[in-house]
Amino acid sequence: MNVWLASRLVAVAAATTLVLTGCTGSGGSTDASASPSGGTGATSPSPGVSASEATTAPPTTAPPTGASPTASASAPGRGESVPGFRGLLPMWPFATLAQAEDWEGEFRSGGHQPWHLDAEQTALSFTRHYLGFEGLDRVTSRSVDGRQARIGVGLSGTESTGTAAVVHLVRFGAGPDAPWEVVGTDDTTFSLTTPAYGSTVSSPLPVGGRITGVDESVRVEVRQPSAAAPLGTSCCTSAGGKGQPWRSSVTFAGQGGAVLTVVASTGGHVAEVERFTVTAVRAG
Repeated sequence: MNVWLASRLVAVAAATTLVLTGCTGSGGSTDASASPSGGTGATSPSPGVSASEATTAPPTTAPPTGASPTASASAPGRGESVPGFRGLLPMWPFATLAQAEDWEGEFRSGGHQPWHLDAEQTALSFTRHYLGFEGLDRVTSRSVDGRQARIGVGLSGTESTGTAAVVHLVRFGAGPDAPWEVVGTDDTTFSLTTPAYGSTVSSPLPVGGRITGVDESVRVEVRQPSAAAPLGTSCCTSAGGKGQPWRSSVTFAGQGGAVLTVVASTGGHVAEVERFTVTAVRAG
């Protein structure tokens, strides 16, 4: 956490004695421009920190109680791109810019859920509370470049398999208090290339990508921030080899126009989930 953010949070803590729950922020568009890249399935606009480059870091605590996925995005979004980042869709925790601006106002007036200003905490909360991968509770790498961040997350303990995924985040708005928003993952040995990032999809949904590993078992879920449970699940597809394709399909029920998160995960060697990859689509 940088010096500016640390001093701001100390001031907020001294000014309020209430622990507020829920999320409701002020920002604007940025001048940055980005579009999803293809290739291995990375959804970020520029090269990020790969799993092979990740460095081990001490365990990072999860966001405070109340930092649930439904607290930040209580209603489906309308499929809007993140302002200033062409082609990138808001996946979590805010479904729309208006929701991010509502939170920003709450933070300025009362210090409401300051973890939204921490890219590491946001990436961990996305992984553990939204995707439900509770075992992935460690930050393994950190790269922040202006209004974009790449945060590696992984397993704690002696049987750690390193980085499970590198989560790509951007600032949702232009102000100094604009919150971090997850927009995808930077993929290396496990990718999700079908459906294409930002595409409009319907059910049943063909899914697929490439994977490197041995005796892998791929589980696919379709999620939406406004729903506590997955909208659809497909389990499990056997896969393995070096850069080999994997394919499956998943049936789901979602509201038209909303941004959906398609997540594929694999594990079973030392933990239930050891690697994952996500992409953002619009429900048709």
